[in-house]
Amino acid sequence: MFDFITNFLEKSGYLGVFALMALENIFPPIPSEMIMSFAGFVAARGDLNVVGVLIAGTAGSVVGALPWYYAARVYGCERLKKLAGRHARWLTITPGDIDKALDAFHKHGKKAVLFGRLVPAVRTLISVPAGLGNMNLGQFLLYSTIGSLAWTGLLTAAGFLLEDNYKDVAKYVDPVSKTILGAMLAWYLYRVATYKPAAKDTSNAQKQHERT
Repeated sequence: MFDFITNFLEKSGYLGVFALMALENIFPPIPSEMIMSFAGFVAARGDLNVVGVLIAGTAGSVVGALPWYYAARVYGCERLKKLAGRHARWLTITPGDIDKALDAFHKHGKKAVLFGRLVPAVRTLISVPAGLGNMNLGQFLLYSTIGSLAWTGLLTAAGFLLEDNYKDVAKYVDPVSKTILGAMLAWYLYRVATYKPAAKDTSNAQKQHERT
């Protein structure tokens, strides 16, 4: 993965930074810490302009967040609630949980998007509640851009300052990403294993099953 990213960026420049950062948001296993830190190193070497790198990386990050946002918005909250009613154990949520989560997102959605874009692994996922909650597109783009600029700026600065040691950025950030992903997976498995539907939820699920 590392060799692919470095070779691709060396050949494609700003367009490559944009494309890889867009893909990183759609397909999270592509590590942004490698993309932007190497781009920062290339800028320090004089082959790219650091401002151009920041613009390309931030733009790619924001564009990459849109597919998940629109997918969630098109699928819609009501369809998700029906799905939760039928498969609550595997989704580990009930229709009532979705309502509560969206109420909380409506209150704190701006902060959630802004800071979510700064957290590895959460960067992609935060687009889903934004879409389900029908967050205004302008607000979503604004706070995604601010958060993405901060994240890409941090990684670019690290690569720029470390120069030949830019690989060290991944040594520190990559374990954090893996830890977060591992914790999320462990929490999901725990919820599946310990899930016990309330009597009301069971009754509603049975009614929905009878209707279908």
